Amino acid sequence: MENNTHKLEIFRGLLKFKSNQTKIWGVLIFLSIVTTIEVVLGIVKPEILMNTFLSTKLINWIFIILTLVKAYYIAWDFMHLRDETSGLQASIVITLIFLIAYLVFIILVEGNYIYDVMYEGFVSWNF
Repeated sequence: MENNTHKLEIFRGLLKFKSNQTKIWGVLIFLSIVTTIEVVLGIVKPEILMNTFLSTKLINWIFIILTLVKAYYIAWDFMHLRDETSGLQASIVITLIFLIAYLVFIILVEGNYIYDVMYEGFVSWNF
């Protein structure tokens, strides 16, 4: 750690807290709001979000993005990654960006293949 004090702000300094306890509550409230948005979208499923973009429905892209936002804040604040040196931060963030992009690519390619197989009704080989 660069120093012995924790940084008591979130959202790049837009919200500042007086203690670690209030910061934890602030991050918890933010994560709860994001989770509530995900649950409401999963229940309601607005028709406008059922359009496709890059072979995936827009609502699925929103779920992926909101999940990444939650993962970021959990790692950044609850796991105290914010208080580490910039070299350690970069090594973790760059690796995760690469792995997440690769995972999204695999999910899109395989999901598109399965959709094509089910849509056309043709199975080239049995599993």
